[in-house]
Amino acid sequence: MNLGIDDDELSQCVSCGLCLTHCPTFRVTGDEGASPRGRITAMRAVQRDGAPVDARFVEVIDTCVQCRGCETACPSAVPFGHLMEATRESLASRPGYQPWWRRLGYGALGHHRLVLAGSTVLAAGQRLHVVPRRLGLPRLALRRPRLEPTGEDVWLFTGCVMDAWQRDVHAAVVRVLSATGAGVGLFGPGADCCGALAEHAGLGDRARAQARRVIAAAPPAGPIVVDSAGCGAMLRDYGRLLGTPDARAFSERVADVHEWLAPLVGRLPSPAGSTVPRRVAIQDPCHLRHVLRAEHHVRAVLAPFVEIVELDDDGLCCGAGGAFSMAHPDLAGDIRARKVAAVARSGADAVASANPGCSIHLAGAGLDVRHPLEFVDEALGLGRPAH
Repeated sequence: MNLGIDDDELSQCVSCGLCLTHCPTFRVTGDEGASPRGRITAMRAVQRDGAPVDARFVEVIDTCVQCRGCETACPSAVPFGHLMEATRESLASRPGYQPWWRRLGYGALGHHRLVLAGSTVLAAGQRLHVVPRRLGLPRLALRRPRLEPTGEDVWLFTGCVMDAWQRDVHAAVVRVLSATGAGVGLFGPGADCCGALAEHAGLGDRARAQARRVIAAAPPAGPIVVDSAGCGAMLRDYGRLLGTPDARAFSERVADVHEWLAPLVGRLPSPAGSTVPRRVAIQDPCHLRHVLRAEHHVRAVLAPFVEIVELDDDGLCCGAGGAFSMAHPDLAGDIRARKVAAVARSGADAVASANPGCSIHLAGAGLDVRHPLEFVDEALGLGRPAH
C-alpha cells in the first residue's frame, strides 16, 4: 500500500536509536514497535515491501502521541511528524480507522457556536452529576468572560475547545499584552478551529478546509499570536500544509504569545504587592518545545514574576497529545504518571503549561496547572476588580 510518504523522507532514518529515550510510548512500554524507529520500520515494510495493513500496523501508528520529541533528538533531521500525518491520512481513507462518531466530532469543531453550546450543556450536566467523571473533563464554566479587543497591534487566535473551556486564559492574555501598551485584536467569524486535531487523526481534507477558513478570517496585516502551543504549531505549518503563497505568508505572521511578548516584558508594570513569588514548575508542551522552539521565551516571560522550577525529565511528553488521552487513556495515564512524579520531585506548588490539552490532562491528576500568562496576570493584579 502506498502510504503517501515521500521516499526520501522515509530514507532519512538510519535507525541509530537516539530517539528512543525521547519517545514517551517507548519509555513506558519498552516495545520497539512503539518507538519512532519501530514505526518507521513498519512504514517502510508497508510502502516498500507490500506488508499488510493489519491490526498490529494500525496499533503501532495509532499509539503514537505525535509529540515530535524524536525530531529534536534526531541527528538526521527525520521529519517524523510529516511521516505520521501522511500515514494516518492513508489509514483514514480505509473503513473503520476513524469511525463516524469521531469524524462527526472533528467536524463539529469547525462550528464554534455549536462548540460553545455543547460546552455549556456539559457544564450543566456536570452540576447535575450526569456527566461521568471517567471522561476526564475539567469543571467547565456555565458562563465565559466576554473578550473585548483593545486595538490592532497584534491579533489573538482563540480557537475552538480552548475558547469554550479556557476563555479565562484568553482574557488574561489580552490583559497582559495590553499592559505592554499593545492593542490586541481578535479574528473575525470563520476562524473556528485551526484543524490540528483533524490532521492528527488523519483527516487531512478536513484539516486543510479548516486552515483555509482561518486564513480567510484573518486580518490582512499584523502579527498573529497564539496562546495554545498545539494551535500555534498548526498555524505555523499552514504554508507546508496548503502549499500556497497566501498560506506561507500567513504562517510567517504567526508567533507563540511568549515569543512575541519576551522582548517587551520590560514594559510590564512591577508585580503588585510584596508577596513571595510562587514556586512554579514549567511543563513544556511538546509542540511548543519541539515545533515552535519557544520554551526559552516562556521562561523569559515568567522569570520576573515567579520562582521558576525546572523538571528533571528533560521535557518528556505528558501524554495528552490532543485527543490521544481520550483514545488511549491507559497509555496516556502511564505517561502522565512520569510527569506527575517529576513535578513531585521538583517541590513546586503549581505548574505552568501553555497548552490546553496538557493542562487539562495534568489537572486530572490533581495538579494545580495554569497557563504561564495567568501567573503573570495574577502577579500584576490585572484581573482584580477596581476599588
